[in-house]
Amino acid sequence: MGTKAEDSGLQVSDSKESFQMAASGSLKSQQSARDNATLARLGKKPVLKRNFGFITILGFSCTVLVTWEGVLSLFLVGLSNGGPGGLVYGYIVVWLGTISVFATLSELTSMAPTSGGQYHWVSLMAPPSSRKFLSYITGWVTIAGWQGLVASGCFLSGTMIQGLIVLTHPEYLESMQNWHGTLLYWGVVLWAYIINTALTSLLAKFEGMVLVLHILGFFSILFPLVLLTPEHATTDDVFNTFLNMGEWPTMGLSFCVGITGHLFAFLGADGAIHLAEEIRNAELVLPRSLMTSLFINGTLGFAMLIALLFSMGDLDSALARNPAYPYMSIFESAVGSTTGAAVMSSLILVMGISATTGSMASASRLIWAFSRDRGLPGWETLKKVSPRTGIPRIAVITTAVVSILLSFVNIGSPVAFNGVISISIGGILGSYLIAAALLLYRRAIGSIGMRHPEEEVTHMADSGLTWGPWRIPGIVGTANNAFTVAYLIFVEFFIFWPGTINPTVQSMNWAILPFGAVIIFSIVYYFAWAKKVYTGPIREI
Repeated sequence: MGTKAEDSGLQVSDSKESFQMAASGSLKSQQSARDNATLARLGKKPVLKRNFGFITILGFSCTVLVTWEGVLSLFLVGLSNGGPGGLVYGYIVVWLGTISVFATLSELTSMAPTSGGQYHWVSLMAPPSSRKFLSYITGWVTIAGWQGLVASGCFLSGTMIQGLIVLTHPEYLESMQNWHGTLLYWGVVLWAYIINTALTSLLAKFEGMVLVLHILGFFSILFPLVLLTPEHATTDDVFNTFLNMGEWPTMGLSFCVGITGHLFAFLGADGAIHLAEEIRNAELVLPRSLMTSLFINGTLGFAMLIALLFSMGDLDSALARNPAYPYMSIFESAVGSTTGAAVMSSLILVMGISATTGSMASASRLIWAFSRDRGLPGWETLKKVSPRTGIPRIAVITTAVVSILLSFVNIGSPVAFNGVISISIGGILGSYLIAAALLLYRRAIGSIGMRHPEEEVTHMADSGLTWGPWRIPGIVGTANNAFTVAYLIFVEFFIFWPGTINPTVQSMNWAILPFGAVIIFSIVYYFAWAKKVYTGPIREI
């Protein structure tokens, strides 16, 4: 009797497990079919593996942004123009502006979740007479921005290692050379390439683990910095002290110039957008992850900024000991231990390398997508996807090689290299501006409708523009789009200003040169060659 009952129980248990597995498989199959149908509406075939869910793509977004880490690395930019008070209020302005921008981009990615991102959206929304041209220019500007961001991440990570060496061996400061940082830069490129190719199946899991480190690392640095600092600044020192070291005519103008220092700390959130074709249920998961990452990173970044300003101490002394990364010296003064400061700084280094790894993934997917639509020279080769791994390996190699080639500029002239990589801000924000302005235009004339079930498998070019499942409805959405455009015009204007009214060759902001060069080259190349082969996003289905 007992044996029969046990057998019966086992059969029931097996039946339940079989039913659950079947139900799970059915749900995955249904979701996969919906994802494929979404791509079909955009005329694209599903060729990449969808390895990312909400948590893993949230980790990707947070770790590409690395906002609190960026605040520590780049706070000097805003300190000279704005001072401590300017840093605090400038951060709030940039954070709110970035939330508005990504609410707008979330609406767009919910409408059309494609790895092409900005250039694809521009093609869908631009007037027919300028559709090809605007889409093509947007594609080039976006790629240039992302390639600059990869190079920036490699440079910061490589020179951060030099900063760690200076922290632990101060005598190295006297013999430090640019080419040392360039060699370390190459090491970061190699690491990012390995994760994106040989270990590509672990990329999603890697980003999930780095998200945990991103959050735990924040508290591991915040608590020692706040609790162990011998003497804190006053509230008046932090919130009511403003500096105009650039000697601008007004404090307000100095604030506007200094505010751009925060932009880099929020740059790259659209990295997840360029992985849209590798995300399950991207129409909803991607917008939610973008907005969640901005709230998480914005909050952590603001808390770290306040902690840093209260615990900064003698900045001149910190700069004398570690000119490139004074936050390391600030850590050392706070905890009273070189070893402790080195451990804290190593956490930021790890996060910087992780951000570069994610940036390479996004940049390569963008190159692949634009090549798929015949936007780049050699598109026949660049659009290929490895049948074994399901990744655009040649696009990844291209991203890595271009990054290495850019690094040679740093050996000859760090000033020129900073000008080259500064295109990251102008290029990426410029692509946002074009897409956001066209969405506002389409919204104002009422040409975006609601999606009906019968249009689920109809190409968007035939059915017309329709909203995705994530959007800000009504007048609130329109107002947000308008604010996005106004904010982007404001920051795009000031990012090209130098830090002082009388700049030298070394202190001049050369960002306008590479940005202008990319614009001119893409225009000339479009009329000379691309106009004949580029027709906008190709309908593969």
